[in-house]
Amino acid sequence: MEMQSVIHSTFVIERNYPAPPERVFAAFADPTQKLRWFVESDHHEVQDFNMDFRVGGQEHATVRFAEGHPIMGVVCTNDTFYQDIVPNRRLVFSQTMSLGQKHISAALATIELLPTDKGTNLICTHQGAFFEGSDGPERRKGGWEKLLDKLSTQLAR
Repeated sequence: MEMQSVIHSTFVIERNYPAPPERVFAAFADPTQKLRWFVESDHHEVQDFNMDFRVGGQEHATVRFAEGHPIMGVVCTNDTFYQDIVPNRRLVFSQTMSLGQKHISAALATIELLPTDKGTNLICTHQGAFFEGSDGPERRKGGWEKLLDKLSTQLAR
């Protein structure tokens, strides 16, 4: 029996932030803010980050995992392509991720920002295709949960 070469998965994460949709949207749209919560980490060194935030634009991040990390020294590349942007309401983007020269996943993500009496309800829907050697859907969901926690810290600045 042959192993499945692609694992498909969809997950949804919801977060409530005590900030208006405009502030939450800005954390995705502003390169300085996005770098802080989405790319920087104690677990890796940022080698490259650039962002062209517009429909048809691209974002590129390259990091090298730090000493002590299970995949120390490995380079991870994340390329994002913006498909749809409705200011303060919605982002839709596709992403590919590679470890070294090996593509490990491709995904479509939708971020919805819904105003509430107390701020913003963020709904993140991630539809992924995970290839051999990838981190897999469970770890990716955990990664997004950590990122959205870091977004909370960014919004509190």
